[in-house]
Amino acid sequence: MSEVTTTDLYEVTMAMSYLREDMHATATFSLFVRDLPPGRGFLVAAGLEPALDYLARFRVQRSDIRDFSAALHRPPEDLADLLDLRFEGQVRAVPEGRIVFAGEPLLEVTAPLPQAQLVETYLLTQLCHQTAVASKAARCMLAAHGRPLIDFSLRRSHGPQAGLQSARLGALVGFAGTSNVAAATRFGIPASGTMAHSYIESFACEEDAFRAFARTHPGPVTFLVDTYDTELGVLTAARVLSDLRRGPGSSIRLDSGDLGLLARRSRALLDAADLANVRIIASGGLDEYAIADLVSSKAPIDVFAVGTRVGVAADAPYLDAAYKLVQYDGKPVMKLSSAKVTAPAPKQVFRLPGCSDVIALRDEEPPRGGTPLLHTVMRAGRRTGPPDSLAAARARLGADLAALPSAARRIHHPEPPVPVTSPRLEALTESVRESLTSGLAGHPGTNAPKR
Repeated sequence: MSEVTTTDLYEVTMAMSYLREDMHATATFSLFVRDLPPGRGFLVAAGLEPALDYLARFRVQRSDIRDFSAALHRPPEDLADLLDLRFEGQVRAVPEGRIVFAGEPLLEVTAPLPQAQLVETYLLTQLCHQTAVASKAARCMLAAHGRPLIDFSLRRSHGPQAGLQSARLGALVGFAGTSNVAAATRFGIPASGTMAHSYIESFACEEDAFRAFARTHPGPVTFLVDTYDTELGVLTAARVLSDLRRGPGSSIRLDSGDLGLLARRSRALLDAADLANVRIIASGGLDEYAIADLVSSKAPIDVFAVGTRVGVAADAPYLDAAYKLVQYDGKPVMKLSSAKVTAPAPKQVFRLPGCSDVIALRDEEPPRGGTPLLHTVMRAGRRTGPPDSLAAARARLGADLAALPSAARRIHHPEPPVPVTSPRLEALTESVRESLTSGLAGHPGTNAPKR
């Protein structure tokens, strides 16, 4: 399936009309999140790198024209103007790993109108999903208070591509590894895996299973101990590890039940067997809330494996994001729809100490102590530099989390900072609003929107 045709049909119909009407002037679209989901004190910008890859290779080919014509039930000749259309614009964006808040542009595209319009859907799919998952994963890191986290999300993700993205985003926020082999090899993430209950059930007893697994895999091993009776499973694992002298670096995994209680009992049994160096890994429906509870109860869990709830950002699986035209042919534009008013013109976000952000016009000078969040990452359809690294994104996130107010970092009932608007942007917004309102009022048969 072509990435070009991975779009909503109305993007194609609009682009066709723009081309037919010779509307090639430069447009700027702004992609932002209107409101943070409930239970979020911040978002982690993510998805930019694959979005830039897409824009760099964007080109409408004959096969795309055939697909478009079939969807529209129109002859291919009607779409001839789209053939060979490429993305040749500029992109300014917040780098991956930076913390962002409601109303702040994550990305702005400036390009000839048909190009900027046609790439909308794909950009939204990349940045929205990945920002939602990265934000959930970052909260898990906060909840774990330094304990390692492993991504186990692939089997419950919304498809293989989403699973690949989730593993990458876990690594971006600081996860120690992933069970996803494709992600491990593609992104250089440490691979981590244990065994399933089916493996244990395939043998006559747990001890046979553990010994067989250890024979196949020399060195440290991890035994899943809760297939039948967890405490008996721990005792069996301890006996096998002691017999084989495989304790150092090895682990047991708890995947069900009262993980805090079972971890305490397991730790006591392992310590009694002189296996204090055997770690306890916990998995099974974990997210930041469960992890925070386990950590606060001082459960002796060394590693958390998170899957379903993080890979699909279960409590906030989507973002109320938009990609809106803010300027066309040098003229600021805005939307006046009730509850969905947009601010006009290309923008910049300046970050002051304590994440006191100011949303301003693109050409404004930064306020004292303010640094810009949006950077030019693409010109004339080409990247302005080499692809960013996961390590660089992790470093940015670490610095931003350290500067984030504690109320926004809270797992329960966080309070996100609210950006302010610069006086110049406020004045322009009011001016454009008044111009549009007066124009609508003077148009025959049109009712002006109420202010």
